[in-house]
Parts: sequence; C-alpha cells; structure tokens
Amino acid sequence: MTARGRAGRAAGFAALILALLPGLASAQEPLSAIDWLSRSVATPVAPTLPPENPVSAGGALPDDIAVSSIDAPSPDGAGLLAPEVTGLPRDLWGLGRTAEIAALIARDRPDTLPALQGLLITLLLAEAQPPSDAGGTGVLLLARIDRLLALGAVDQARALLDAAGPGNAEMFRRSFDVALLTGDEDAACETLRADPGIAPTFPARVFCLARSGDWNAAALSLRTGQALGFVTPAEDALLSRFLDPDLFEGEPPLDPPLRPTPLEWRMFEAIGEPLATATLPIAFAHAELRNVAGWKAQLEAAERLARAGVITPNQMLGYYTERLPAASGGIWDRVEAFQAFEAALAKKDTAGVTRTLPVAYARMAQAELEVPFATLHAGALRSVPLTGDAARVALTVGLLSPDYEAAARTHVPLDAAEAFLVALATGKVEGVAAPDSLARAILPAFLAPLPTPEALVLLEERRLGEAILQAIDRIGRGVQGDARGVTEGLSLLRHVGLEDVARRTALELMLLERRG
Repeated sequence: MTARGRAGRAAGFAALILALLPGLASAQEPLSAIDWLSRSVATPVAPTLPPENPVSAGGALPDDIAVSSIDAPSPDGAGLLAPEVTGLPRDLWGLGRTAEIAALIARDRPDTLPALQGLLITLLLAEAQPPSDAGGTGVLLLARIDRLLALGAVDQARALLDAAGPGNAEMFRRSFDVALLTGDEDAACETLRADPGIAPTFPARVFCLARSGDWNAAALSLRTGQALGFVTPAEDALLSRFLDPDLFEGEPPLDPPLRPTPLEWRMFEAIGEPLATATLPIAFAHAELRNVAGWKAQLEAAERLARAGVITPNQMLGYYTERLPAASGGIWDRVEAFQAFEAALAKKDTAGVTRTLPVAYARMAQAELEVPFATLHAGALRSVPLTGDAARVALTVGLLSPDYEAAARTHVPLDAAEAFLVALATGKVEGVAAPDSLARAILPAFLAPLPTPEALVLLEERRLGEAILQAIDRIGRGVQGDARGVTEGLSLLRHVGLEDVARRTALELMLLERRG
C-alpha cells in the first residue's frame, strides 16, 4: 500500500472513531450489580426507576396502577426452563414490582446450601410473565443475568442471553465478558464489528481489532484514545504491551489491577502475565477450564464451580479422572482418594470400598463437595454390602443424593439421629424425636408448616418468586444460628409444594457442616 493509501486509511478510521465520540463523551459508567464487568461499550444513561414502596404485612400493592402495552414483548419474560419443567407457575412474579424483585435477586447469599442454590438458579432461569410495571426495560432480565454471573453460572447466563435475543448495549456488555471467560472472544468481537449500534470503548476496540489481525488499526485506535483522554494510564500500559509485547521485553511486569475485568484478565494472559483466578470472582474460574490451562488449575476451578452447583458432577468427574496425580498434598490427595474409591466401586470390591469410601468422603467434605460426590456414587453404593464406618458414610452419601428416599427406605436406623434422618427423607416424621436443636427447628415445618404473615401476603398477591427468595434467605439465617428462620423457610417451601427441595434442604442442614 502507498503512503497516500495508508494515510487515507488512517484518516478514514480516525473519522469513524471521532463519529463515536459524542456517545463516548456523554456515556456514564453503566449501572450494574457486577462491578467487574468490562467497560466494553459506551452505554447511555439508564432510565431512573420511580421510588418504590416497601413491602409490608398490611399489603404490598403499588399506590398507582402500572400500565404497559399488552402486545409489546418484554425481555424480562425470557427464560430457559418452562413451567412444565420447573413446576413453577408462569405468573411467578404476580403483582410484584420490578425494582423490588430485582433488589431481592441481587442480594448476596454466601454459603447457600446446595439444594437452595439449585432452587435459586432454577428461579433465575424460569420462563415467567414479567411484572406489570416491567415496561420492556429488561431490568429484571439484567438482574437475573447478573445474579447468575455472580454465582459463577456463566454457561447458564450465556444461554439466557441467547434466549433473550438481540438486546441493548448492556446485554452485549455481559455477552462480551462471558465470551472472554469461555474462550469465545472472537465471536464476540465479530458481533461488535457487525452491529454499528454498539459503540465500543477504546480498550474493547483495540482488543478486537488486534484479535482480527488488524494491528495497524488497533495501534491507531489506541493512539487516538490516548490523544483524546479516553484511555487511562493503566489501560495504556496494558494495551501497549498487548499490541507489541517485544517492545517491553526485559521490563518488570505490570502491577495487576485489584479488580480486573475479564478483558483485562484476558490481555494479561496474552502478554504472558496471567492473573490467578482463585481470589477473583467465581465466574473467572471458567477461564481455567479451557484446554490451555494446566490440570491443577482446571481441577481447582472445577472444584470451585462444582461447589457452587454451576457445573454438573459429571463435569467434575471428568477432571478428577483425567490422569493420575503426579504429586501429593492438598488437591492431589483428594484426587488420589477419589480415584482409589472409584476403582474399587467399579469392580464392586466390597473390601476395597470399605477401605476407600470413608477416606474419599472425608477428603471431599474438606472441599465441601459432598453433594456432587453423592450424586455421582449413591446409586452404585446401594448394591455394595457394607458394615461399620463405611456403612454409616454410605447412608450419608445416599441421603445427600437426589435419590435420598430410596436410600432411606432400605436402611434400618441404628440410633435416634439416623431415625430422624430416615423420617425426613421419607416424609414420615410423626412420632419421631428430634435429636438436637437444629432438628427441633426443622421438625415443626414437616409437622404443621406455617408460613409467616409476610409470606402469606406475598402468596395472596401471587408473588411466589419473591416468597421463595425470602424463604431461601430465612433458611440462610438459620444456617448462621437463627433457628426460627429454618422453621419459617422450610414451612414456606412445603406450603407452596416444593417438597423435594424442602426435604433435601433439611437433610443438608443435618448432614453438612455449613455454619458460616
């Protein structure tokens, strides 16, 4: 290309960038519950929602009637799981108000029990009629996607984004980061290039131009961003090394950001300065599942994601059995114990299972992976005749599995604690004594479930989704020592027909060490 051609190309590209500047200059930081999302697009200021009235036992209906077009499609109704699959009604949110529901969804729930975590994810993925005041804004959809991302449910968030269809810049922003975390950044960059309605910020533009192989345009874009003040010094340093790492050979590594975005994380990896994901938000663990990561990094990420209930136990199994551990200590001891138990169980070696099961379960419990372990092995364990400590562990494994009732039906209790667990699993608690204080909090919910007055108000207004979220929170407080919260939360779940979730939650309360 001649010098004149290169100059013309540069001028044309600069003009394209300058055409985007009004949007860039007026854009404010997007409103998001996820503070680590990349600022990949320039987003107009989101509309301010009207102030909301608090929920009270005396009634939670809005003072003014919300009006929306019946024929207008709303992204807030998008979902992956039909009512026939979830068992939840299509009018899950009833007469609730969007801002209140979104705030309840956004609430952090650390150390949630596995059964309740599964219920929460189901609720977030459910197809449901949007609240009457949703108005097609997508506020509730974004709240659900953000909560999935916060839980580490990146694949589920991506599927929900796909189900919602083409969206606004905020939707693309999340899709872009999901793609970065899962290794699909080229497809995301192609979407950005093909949609002129999405105004990328300079770091995102530079990254995508470089990924497409147009290094000259990427460098020009960076220089333009520098000149116009749209690139911070930290972004400038990272982007410069990303575009020409040889130029900085021998220089000390960059200071890592305290809260890297997926875009920053990906570029640090590209320049040979990868950032560990163990201390980053759990969504970053998905990046370690790619083939470019080492086995130990994959194992640690798989454990973290399995513990959160956002990958299947079979996915965890795949990483655990990929090869033989070449070291000892920590995660390697867990993998070795797991593999030894698997081998004995596959051969139906009663002596081998008796020897390896207690060790393997203890190792998995250290990592809070008892439920994935139980889901994988409970069925096969029922056909192995065990005694002593191995039999006790096998009962625990069976009761923590989805087939808990079958495990309980074939077991003869040896003491009051086992009798209570069997009664919970079979739903026949009449006349059974509670062996401890936690059991005394659980028992009333299975004898005479009585939701709180506040929950009953929500149910009268068909606000089942909110009632379930509040029940999850009440049980969470119970895990921290509020026994009444356990009774109230389990009562609500049973009152609305979520019997399986209630039983599994009660069993997990009794069997898992989750006390904060």
